[in-house]
Formats: sequence, C-alpha cells, structure tokens
Amino acid sequence: MAQSNDTGNAASSTGQAIVRMTAGIGVLVALTALLFFFAPEGFYPWAKAIHILAVISWMAGMLYLPRLLVYHAGAEKGSVQSETFKVMERRLLRGIINPAMIVTWVFGLWLAWKVFGFHGGWLHAKIGLVLLLSGVHGYLAGAVRKFAEDRNEKPARHWRIVNEIPTLLMIAIVILVVVKPF
Repeated sequence: MAQSNDTGNAASSTGQAIVRMTAGIGVLVALTALLFFFAPEGFYPWAKAIHILAVISWMAGMLYLPRLLVYHAGAEKGSVQSETFKVMERRLLRGIINPAMIVTWVFGLWLAWKVFGFHGGWLHAKIGLVLLLSGVHGYLAGAVRKFAEDRNEKPARHWRIVNEIPTLLMIAIVILVVVKPF
C-alpha cells in the first residue's frame, strides 16, 4: 500500500511541477510579447539575454541527461534506483530540456532574422549544428521513453559516448558565434 501511495505522491508532485513550469513559461511569453509590442526598440537586448539563458538551460540538461542514462543503464530493471532515475529523467526532459530548446529556437531564429537577416556562412553552419543538437535531443527523448518502459538495450558505455556529443556540438557552436570565421 505504501508503494502505491508513494507513486501517487510522485504523480502529484510531477503534476504540480508541470503546472509551475507551464505558468513560468506563460509569464515569460506574456512579458516578452508586451516588450515586443510596446517597446520594440528595447526588445533586442532582452531577446538576446533570454536566448542565452535558454541555451544555458538546454545545454545543462543535454549534458546531464546522458549521464543519468549511464547510471540508469547500470541499475536493475524495476529496482527502486531504476524507478528514481525514470522520475529524474522525465522531469529533466519535460521540465527543463524541452522548454529550454523551444525558447532557444524561437529567440535564436528571431535574432538570426532580425539582426543578421539569415546571412553569413557562420550563421548557416551554426543553425546546422543546432539542428544536429536538436536531433540528439530527440534521440535522448526516445531513450528516456525506452528507459521508462524498461526497454533500454544499450550499455552504459554507449551512453558515455553519447554524453560527449552535446559537448562537442556546443564547443563548435560557441566558436562559430564568437569568432564568426566565415
């Protein structure tokens, strides 16, 4: 009986977290829209700041999630440890990584259009790498789903290698943005 109560508490806690996350995103969208429509001349620095904050949040999650999968791969299916990893992975993906990716794309595309007019080889390369990062995001989301269903077949070594991909993409993206080599 205690286990079902714990499951109920976890579901309730997750539901509350989703409500808080949705409310936070709603407030961000509303404030951003107000600034965009009523003070467009001051929107650029705010858009850039929000984009940078979203990128940091997205990357934090993208660097942490594969590490969770490394540990989860080593946990026995159905164990308390495995069930804890499932909750952590789901909350990280739904509460941080997914919203941060969406905000990153929205503000990044606006900046690419408004500031650079989608011109510049470095910008095209950056967008290509961000597309690759989004693909890795999708791969990790699928992995979280498989782990949640106890269907993971990949060893911890696989997830250690996958853990390096976001890091390499991030390094290349930052170099392109700062150096603008072409």
